[in-house]
Amino acid sequence: MLARVQLTLAAVLGLVALVLAGVYVLGPDGGVKTGSTARLAVGPFGYVGAVAPPGLKVRDFTLADEDGHTRSLAAERGKVVVLTFMYSTCQDTCPATASAIRLGLDELGRAAADVPVLAVSVDPAGDTELNTKRFLLKQSLLGRMHFLRGTRAQLAPVWKEYFVHSQGPGTKQQDEHTIEVLILGRDGRQVVSFPVDAITPEALAHDLRKVIAARHPA
Repeated sequence: MLARVQLTLAAVLGLVALVLAGVYVLGPDGGVKTGSTARLAVGPFGYVGAVAPPGLKVRDFTLADEDGHTRSLAAERGKVVVLTFMYSTCQDTCPATASAIRLGLDELGRAAADVPVLAVSVDPAGDTELNTKRFLLKQSLLGRMHFLRGTRAQLAPVWKEYFVHSQGPGTKQQDEHTIEVLILGRDGRQVVSFPVDAITPEALAHDLRKVIAARHPA
């Protein structure tokens, strides 16, 4: 059985409503006031998303992308990175999250060209080169986001490090999981995160600008 992330109906409906209607509520470091023209409400540290504990490093990994090219997180050191987890045949939450990321990059403008966006597969069997390319093309993210793939053995340590669980072969019970969109600083540390059922383009662009301006040492 293909690995699948358990996607709750509430999360799907909530994310679609947030992206389409512009009515948003975010995490512990702040939120967004309701209304399509409302100003972003930032938390005490100046971010809209949830701020990570100071010095929270993330696990490095090396995987193949949608073109079969090898990419590592360490190779992006010195850049601000957007990191998330998806599967290419998803019909609801993943496309909505991808759309929020794309629109956030659009809002960021020219600075987005220097922000690598990495999506790690949670479906090693289904996330083939063809399927991942189709997903990126459909979401207008081909060349803007890299879809990282691998075997279950290669992906499992990454899932574990980021608290992402997928359905194992031959099992019927899916694991509970938490999937977020993370912003990593130039020093390789996690700065802020957004739950996928609450991320908005405006909030992502705001926090990316702040992390870019911080100029953390590499």
